[in-house]
Amino acid sequence: MARSPKRSTTPPPAKNARARRERARPEPAPDLPLGHPAFLIVLLAAIACAVISVTIQIYDTDFWHHLLVGKVMWQQHTIPTKQIWAWSTYGAPDVNASPLFRALVWPFWSAGGLTGLFVWRWLTTLAVFGFAYAAARRMGARGLSVFVVFVVCILNYRQRSQIRPETLASVLLAAQIWILETRRTGGPDRTPWLILIAWLWANSHISYWLGFLVLGLHVIDSALPGAVRPLAREPRVAGMPKLVAVTLAAAAVSFINPFGWRALWLPFDFVLHLRGDPIYRTIGELQPVLWSNNARNGLVVLVFLWPLMLLWRGFKTGWDRVAMALCAFLTLSMLNTQRLTGTYALVAAPYLARDLNAWIRGRRWPAWTRPAWVRAGLAVAACFGVSLWEWDRVEMPLGIKLDWARYPVKACDWIAQHGVRGRGYNDSYLGGYIAWRFWPEKDRLPFSTGTPEALTKEDRTLVPLAAVNQASWERLDAKYRFDYVLLNRRIETGASPLLDFLDADSTRWSLVFADDAAALYLRRDGPLEALANRYEYHWVSGGVDAMAARFERAIDPLMRFSLRDELLRNLAESPYNARAHDALSRLAWNESRLKDARWHITQALLASPLTPVLHERLGLMYLAAGKPDSALTEFRKERRNRIDGRGIELRMGQAYQALGNRGAAIHHYRNELRLVPDDAAARESLTVLRAW
Repeated sequence: MARSPKRSTTPPPAKNARARRERARPEPAPDLPLGHPAFLIVLLAAIACAVISVTIQIYDTDFWHHLLVGKVMWQQHTIPTKQIWAWSTYGAPDVNASPLFRALVWPFWSAGGLTGLFVWRWLTTLAVFGFAYAAARRMGARGLSVFVVFVVCILNYRQRSQIRPETLASVLLAAQIWILETRRTGGPDRTPWLILIAWLWANSHISYWLGFLVLGLHVIDSALPGAVRPLAREPRVAGMPKLVAVTLAAAAVSFINPFGWRALWLPFDFVLHLRGDPIYRTIGELQPVLWSNNARNGLVVLVFLWPLMLLWRGFKTGWDRVAMALCAFLTLSMLNTQRLTGTYALVAAPYLARDLNAWIRGRRWPAWTRPAWVRAGLAVAACFGVSLWEWDRVEMPLGIKLDWARYPVKACDWIAQHGVRGRGYNDSYLGGYIAWRFWPEKDRLPFSTGTPEALTKEDRTLVPLAAVNQASWERLDAKYRFDYVLLNRRIETGASPLLDFLDADSTRWSLVFADDAAALYLRRDGPLEALANRYEYHWVSGGVDAMAARFERAIDPLMRFSLRDELLRNLAESPYNARAHDALSRLAWNESRLKDARWHITQALLASPLTPVLHERLGLMYLAAGKPDSALTEFRKERRNRIDGRGIELRMGQAYQALGNRGAAIHHYRNELRLVPDDAAARESLTVLRAW
């Protein structure tokens, strides 16, 4: 029988060269111990990034209601179970899931005021990602890349770091993940602590159900073949019955809250019934994720990278069923409800950090990256590098600040000073602050706070319709016969057409106060008739439409004098009055008082730098004055305030054309036409420049 020829054991030349290159490339550098100075430098840099990221201006309005309830709880040593915060359903049963949060946050405000609220934000953020880091480290993430992942996740979390109950719920969720992942990877079994976490969560936030989702996934994972051994000393399947018992005990203690089963029913009631109410469809944070609001924080990267790393891990070392289920569920939920962006980033952090660290460890890197201080420098640069762009957002300015121009501070001052009482109607956006200012005076409490579920079902349907439909407003007013109306006037936060309805109904309603935050109307045919007649504005309006019409009417000097006189009164009543400055600027511009026009528009920008169109108007003034370079600066600032460049691309083209930069002008005119194909001014400008 013929022998088969021997196979050569020598690899082909190409394979030999590849093997030599692989052997020549250095092994991955070892992970740094916790006490290494380079490790500590990166840790401090990540902590600094976390603290800076959440040190942003407080702009939320509901926190006033949380503070009020917390104050009442501490003063009366009881948890109110009746609705005593708004007059429309006063005395009705009140069910909420946040008494613990409200009780905890009040001492921070009481002791430190605004600084105390920021201390709460810093402590809860560091606790959240401290637990998440402990979970990631327990799962094997040891490299410095973990800190970069966490910094990106914190950039997504920062939008949800306002003074809200979810800041406390996030701490509990992160602690739960740490306990369960420690158990799953063979560490100490701390699962009995989950019973306490469940009780705290049920008393802190409506999202308590998320804790049971995480627990349930771990129970299922433990029961399926191939589960990670719970404890090193126990058999493979041991520990699952104990986890089931902990889950049942956690469910039982959740009923120990001031509102019983009704508090636990809230999230299910929302999904099954309330979600369809018109009033909830007007709440921005319940809408699908707004990508323009997340263009700088790396959310797009997280959405793609987290599942990609889970797939890589699955093919490489085995499928993590818990992480994959959480990724799938939270990704879909977050994309449909942008309120969950912070929760999504929190849960993604430990798993993505673990898998990305493993992927990096599996690659061979150049020798120059091995020294500890080089790696630390790269990590620190990455942490700050990914953060700077997000920190530069004009709508989320850094600083220990409260955006007072969002709250009806001066309007409430006016109400108090002039003895306004009765049945008031308000946007729910303003309700928390009104309750904070006037509780327990029932005849000054708001119609509604920021908790729409406290309204009757009929009102939850009627209120959002009344904001946009005059017939619905008439129906709501006929039901309650309001004595006064206090409405949100900020355009960027949803000033409603109801302002225009009231402006047009001058026989029944009189505008007596207006600033950037709110407009106050008094009913003429009621107990406030004398105040309504005495303090009525004749030229200034609450809405946009009436103001434009009144500008058109001011054609002779006497009318313009009356308009200017009312605008100056408007300015004297509140420092938050960019709209009055803007109107005075336009009035001065029409009268060719260019210096006064620029001064007023500059003052408007100081009062409200994010108000749309103001930078554009100032830029047009600079163009008219022959200062295209200054105009271009203002147009660029205006571009930052807008979601897209519609209209402002045209202005930038005009500025560049005035500067003699033909190429840049053509570029911006073409950008304008891509956004607005029928923009005649852009087409004409391109024709003049012969750029077709």
